Amino acid sequence: MTNDNISQQKTVLSAMKPSGNLHLGNLIGAAKNWLKMQEDYFCYYAVADLHSITEEILPKDLREYTLDLFCWFMAIGIDPNKSVLFVQSHVPQHSELAWTLNCFTQYGESKRMTQFKDKSAKNPDNINLGLFSYPTLMAADILLYGAHYVPIGKDQKQHLELARTIANRFNNRYSPTFVEPEGIFPKLGAKVYSLSDPTKKMGKSENDPKGVVLLKDDPASVERKFKSAVTDSETSIKYNPTKKPGISNLLVIYAELLGLDIKTAEKHFDSKSYAELKEIVAKVVIDCLTPLQQKYNSFRGDKDNLASLMKQGADKASFVARKTLSKVYRKVGFV
Repeated sequence: MTNDNISQQKTVLSAMKPSGNLHLGNLIGAAKNWLKMQEDYFCYYAVADLHSITEEILPKDLREYTLDLFCWFMAIGIDPNKSVLFVQSHVPQHSELAWTLNCFTQYGESKRMTQFKDKSAKNPDNINLGLFSYPTLMAADILLYGAHYVPIGKDQKQHLELARTIANRFNNRYSPTFVEPEGIFPKLGAKVYSLSDPTKKMGKSENDPKGVVLLKDDPASVERKFKSAVTDSETSIKYNPTKKPGISNLLVIYAELLGLDIKTAEKHFDSKSYAELKEIVAKVVIDCLTPLQQKYNSFRGDKDNLASLMKQGADKASFVARKTLSKVYRKVGFV
């Protein structure tokens, strides 16, 4: 893509923290939106590893999760020739701009962040300054690339508002420098819930591994997890998240992966048993994951090509990030 093409498109930044293995909920909830954005905007996709160390994580795990996430991005369909795919720590301007923006962020603003309060309450022995300034680093991630839009969930809305506040404050003190980003709240990929407790969202930190379908899972594991999925004591296959959360979750997974609406998915299971529902949904999941796993394994198994792709992405991101940081440094008065 030429620079002229880039300049004519709105820019989007999307980042994900490598803090665990990707699962079916990530695929349904986020990946479809990533691919659609790649067609509609010029996109930066970041593996946000700097954010990962605000919580305790083993170095070997962080390395594996970082490489895995980079490869899953590509396996799912992110094209490094269409978009800029990079590892955050490979672009030092993220950390450098974050320090500068810290000086334009008020203590009270950071202290009010809901995520900081929640994580501090959960981990009272590790309330570190990185966790406190996490939203300012997130602002740097966004503002470095002049992102017009950032796809976010409701839990990140407060962080985006802070990024806008910081950008506006800097622009008013000096001169227009940063784009004030707007949030995209994508129509879901519906939420996917745990197979073992369908009242809880499927997540990386799931205590019961039977409840989470990992993108890496082999067919036998997928079949086993769906076979043991919690349902209810009735027999009708109907979508009712309140009364039938387990059955509703299975219908959502089936509908999302096949591109159907829920009513159509329900009709497919007229006169079917719960056992048949679980078996059919498991097969749809396996059919979806198998080609993705083949692509993932191809990227992950070629270390030289992977290193080259990471360097290519970092070089592209750095080219833009250096220009932004140079402009910022000049305006604040650094020699």
